[in-house]
Amino acid sequence: MTDRRQPDRTRGIFETLLVVEGEPVEMEAHLDRLARSLDAVYSHALPPETESELQKAAEGIALGRLRCTIAPVEDGLRIDLLAGGVDPETVFPTRGVKLRTHLVAGGLGAHKWVDRKGINRPAPDRPGALILDEGEVLEAGWANVFAVRGGALFTPPLDGRLLPGTTRAALLALAVEEEIETREKPIAPEDLLTADEVFLTGSIRGIEPALELDGQPLAGCGPLSHRLAAALRQRWGLPSEKDAPQAAATAPRPDQLSR
Repeated sequence: MTDRRQPDRTRGIFETLLVVEGEPVEMEAHLDRLARSLDAVYSHALPPETESELQKAAEGIALGRLRCTIAPVEDGLRIDLLAGGVDPETVFPTRGVKLRTHLVAGGLGAHKWVDRKGINRPAPDRPGALILDEGEVLEAGWANVFAVRGGALFTPPLDGRLLPGTTRAALLALAVEEEIETREKPIAPEDLLTADEVFLTGSIRGIEPALELDGQPLAGCGPLSHRLAAALRQRWGLPSEKDAPQAAATAPRPDQLSR
C-alpha cells in the first residue's frame, strides 16, 4: 500500500549537525537548507541568532551532535537546540544496515520535517525504510542513497521528492575533486541489487554500508566508497579510519539524543 504522507507542519523542521572538536560540521550548508525551508514552508527568514547559538552550543564538545528545531509560534518562530555526545562507532559505521521498500506518493519532499514518525533510522538489526515513488528509489528515511557501478557514482536527482542532503552535496563535490564520474539519475530497486557498491550518507553517520534490501543482499561499501569516506573524514576534521578512537564505554543511549 502506498503511504500518502502529509507531515504536521506545526511541529516544525529541523537540522542535525555533527560536532567535531567544538565546531559544527557543514554548518553553512545546514543553515542554507534551513533558511530555504523556512522561507518555503512558513514565509519566515532564518532567525539571525541561529548561527551564533549553534556555535555556542557546540563549545566543549569533542564529538557530538546538535539538533536545531524551528517551529512556528503565534508571534513568529521558536528555536530549540539539543546537544549530546555521539558514540564514535556510529560515525562512519562499518556494521551496515538492512532496508525494506516503503512506497510514499510524491516522496518525503525537500524539507526535514520533525514529523517523521516511522521513517527514521530503525533500531539495530531491524530494516529501515527505503522510500520509493513510481518505482524509483528516492532516499532512505534518514539518509541519501548512492550506488557504484563500473567505477561511476550514481544517486537519485533532486527533483523535489527527496531531501537535498548536506552530506550528499559534500560527497558529490569530493567526487569531482577525486575525478570520479558522477551521475544524478533515477535508480530502480533492481539497480541497487546489481550494483558494485551501495551505501547511504547522512550528517552524523557519514557513509554507511547498505547490506540488504527486502531480504536480498546488497554489496555494501567497496573501494570507491572507502576512498570517498577517507576524503570526507578529512573534510570533517576526523581522524583516519585506522586512527579513529573506539566507542566510549559510557556512550549515551539512543533515546537520549534526537537525530
